[in-house]
Amino acid sequence: MGKFFYLHREYVRRQTLIIVFVLIGVACSPKNYKTVFTNNDSASIEGRWDITINLDGQRGPAWLEVRRSGTRTLVGEFVGTGGSARPISRVNFDNGNFSFSIPPQWEQEDSDLVVKGAVVDDSLSGTMKFSNGKIYSYKGVRAPSLKRKRQPIWGKPISLFNGTNLNGWHATGHNQWVVDSGFLRSTHKGANLETDKSFNDFKLHIEFRYPPGSNSGVYLRGRYEVQIEDLGGTEPVKNEFGSIYGFIAPTDRVPKAAGEWQYFDITLVGRMVTVVANGITIICNQEIPGITGGAINSDEGEAGPILIQGDHDPIDIRNVILTPAK
Repeated sequence: MGKFFYLHREYVRRQTLIIVFVLIGVACSPKNYKTVFTNNDSASIEGRWDITINLDGQRGPAWLEVRRSGTRTLVGEFVGTGGSARPISRVNFDNGNFSFSIPPQWEQEDSDLVVKGAVVDDSLSGTMKFSNGKIYSYKGVRAPSLKRKRQPIWGKPISLFNGTNLNGWHATGHNQWVVDSGFLRSTHKGANLETDKSFNDFKLHIEFRYPPGSNSGVYLRGRYEVQIEDLGGTEPVKNEFGSIYGFIAPTDRVPKAAGEWQYFDITLVGRMVTVVANGITIICNQEIPGITGGAINSDEGEAGPILIQGDHDPIDIRNVILTPAK
């Protein structure tokens, strides 16, 4: 009997150990998470999109980028008709339908911007509910890469401002721009000023002067703003002087004091931009992901004007010289 009880006890002990080891193995084995990318074609929405919003018959430009974060989540960035690029913490996507929301940026209301839509035939369509509660429809197409196959060959420099009048320029609204002592002057908040001609790739020299606290900018092809602003701390950020507004921060803060003449030398080839401010390279051949807030449209594949922002604060402009690529 003693031997029987001993063998039975050993059998129970071994079976218990086997069960414990199995449980440990199950608990420690990697979890086979089902990802949002297993049963959904996330590639159909990933990438950059140029969006046009139907604002009661007016075309409003916007931009969207969607990308993966790890294996389970889609995130992104969004640019609306104004403001800067805003992060999207999660893009919900299921069977071609997507949605996301973004908290207010410059809006006065407290509600989120809510975007809903669908991917059909490699294009987007849907609705946007603005912070003020208004709902608008939109359509989106894939943004062009704008990659150039060869280095540019530069043509002859063109003086865009003759120092005498506004020939070659037009205001986008009620005009407050004047010519004073050989330079362009926006005396107060009003309309933007843009060239009559449009350009693709170019080098641009532009000189400017602003009063204390002023805010302006120069838009390349009317879509990408190089920020001019008499504000900021000690570190360069992507929404202050010399930045590609909301996207690319300058490497250094190099603005002069308000009231002094300053200049930018800007080279734009495709999406690649170099900005020299007051003789110092602050952005070197960096890619501009998409349009910035306040762009004239979202047609990135098209040529566009040089636009000087006049809907914020006073600014003086002189010696605007553009060298186009052939």
